Amino acid sequence: MSTRRTVVQALAASSAALAFPSIVRAQAAPVRVGYAIARTGPWTTGAQVSQEPNYLLWAEQQNAAGGLNVKGTKRPIELIGSDDQSNTETCVRTYEKLMGSDKVDLVLPPWGSNANFAVAPLANRMGYPFLAPTALSRRLIEMKLPYFFLMLQQPKPMMDALVDMLKANGAKTAVVIYVDDLFGLENYAALKVALAGTGIGIVEDKSYPLGVKDLSPVLRSMKDKNPDAFIGLTYPPDTILASRQSKEIGFNPKFFYGSVGTAFQLYRNVMGPAAEGVLGMGSWNGKTSAGAKAYFDAHVARFGAQKEPDRWASGATWAALEILTAAVGKVGLDRKAIRDYVAGNEHATILGKIRFAGSENVGTPGTVSQWQKGEFEVVWPKGNATAPLVAQKPAWV
Repeated sequence: MSTRRTVVQALAASSAALAFPSIVRAQAAPVRVGYAIARTGPWTTGAQVSQEPNYLLWAEQQNAAGGLNVKGTKRPIELIGSDDQSNTETCVRTYEKLMGSDKVDLVLPPWGSNANFAVAPLANRMGYPFLAPTALSRRLIEMKLPYFFLMLQQPKPMMDALVDMLKANGAKTAVVIYVDDLFGLENYAALKVALAGTGIGIVEDKSYPLGVKDLSPVLRSMKDKNPDAFIGLTYPPDTILASRQSKEIGFNPKFFYGSVGTAFQLYRNVMGPAAEGVLGMGSWNGKTSAGAKAYFDAHVARFGAQKEPDRWASGATWAALEILTAAVGKVGLDRKAIRDYVAGNEHATILGKIRFAGSENVGTPGTVSQWQKGEFEVVWPKGNATAPLVAQKPAWV
């Protein structure tokens, strides 16, 4: 089945262009920005919360201001977006076309570790800077792709932060479930390394396939172990599934940690008051910085109160767009120059200062967040916290 390509040019571009003299309008060709993203299939939840809304908002904001600043010249952004159908092969073919025959000026990344792992070598070979906001993979760092930059804190710092929090608050035993793909396997490996020598033991662990529909048997077994901590290295549907089924069977350890999706408004909406005290992968909220608050408010104003940005990868997506915008403003659309600018500078973003060592963001630490009174608060490490940790999860309600 072929992928239907959709060209989206923010409406503000046309009205902004009318304000330019005719000779300037003739010279200000659109900046063509291409991407593939999940609009259908199992990746859709994450992609449509964390990434594509931010791509649209960025283009609209830039065009409303007269266009993207390309080394001093404002040019409208033309987004060329396509549904990758949550299929790696479709994703790769789409980027091959965008960067090959379409010769777009810039590309924005797809959603998820698997898709980025497939596309990153291609983008590197074709010389397109790639600032990936939803990829966690040590293997991507080890590939040493000079055009590829990972915005999220990677498995080691994320698991180090989680284990440091558990150790500091007296946890002795843990149970673990992990999705059987690159994300789950790498995070589980990093977790085991982080736990070594801490005195915290894994009393049961279990992998599960993508698209799992029932986790209750393994959760019942884990409940019988009476652990201090439940750790789910999970994707959004599985994070919600594990939480709902744990609530149903009364599995309520002191620390309950889910991974991707815990930071979503969807999680809070689905779980309701039961979200209180649940921990997960998160790195920011509106309290993190003035820029973060402005971004949050703009996102809600554009997409509505029922489609808030998530408190993890949405912030990383916006920070990546901030870095790309600054790079183009400074060096133009020369992609090698953009790559060098990104690699060689420290960048001010809504998440704080970001800098890269190779492909890895080494500017921001691993973090843990927790739902508290309707907000996903950063609780660890303490230097990044927007609220103190609640060290005993309340009973499910």
